[in-house]
Parts: sequence; structure tokens; C-alpha cells
Amino acid sequence: MKVRIDILEDYLNERYSGRVNEQSLFMKLVEEMGEAAEVLNMRAGRKDAISEDLHLELGKELADIIHYAVAIAAVNQIDLNKIMLEKDKKASEKYHHDVNLEMFIQNHQ
Repeated sequence: MKVRIDILEDYLNERYSGRVNEQSLFMKLVEEMGEAAEVLNMRAGRKDAISEDLHLELGKELADIIHYAVAIAAVNQIDLNKIMLEKDKKASEKYHHDVNLEMFIQNHQ
């Protein structure tokens, strides 16, 4: 099963809208970013590892980051899919990339 951004937005909007404000979601996002940084420091040897599977731990923290970033968009009715495609297209033009995200998706369907 694949997670689609639009469905994740709908799910998180139902979960959080009217119950949790965007500041609380942002604070959770920052907390999760700190936890991801901690795992990255462990992987780099700058900090003692608390888990043997740091690859899995990093994945979990990145999933949490995505969760809260999408939740903030969802409760604010921001269409991340549209914005991501638009921003990537502009960046691809600016940096002279041969393929932008929209083209990549079309080539992989």
C-alpha cells in the first residue's frame, strides 16, 4: 500500500481539525526534528547509540516529521500536492534540471 499526500491530508485534517491548533502541531514537528537529529548524531558516532537499528529509528523519526508537516498543511487547507509540483517546477527551471517532479511522475505511471 502506498500513502498518497491528498489522502494523508484528509486523514490528518479529520484527526486534528478543531482539536489541536497549528502551534501545537508545529511544536511536535520541531520535537520530532530534534529526535531525527539525535539519531543522525548517533549514526555519525557523535552520540552513544540507544538502539541497534538506527536505520529503522531514523525512518520512524522521518515518518513523524512528515506526519506533523502534513498535519499543519491539512488543518490550514493547504494543497501540498499542488504546491510541491509548482515549487519543484520553478526550482527545476531555476537550476536547469532536465526533469521536474511532474515529468518524473508522468514517466513512472
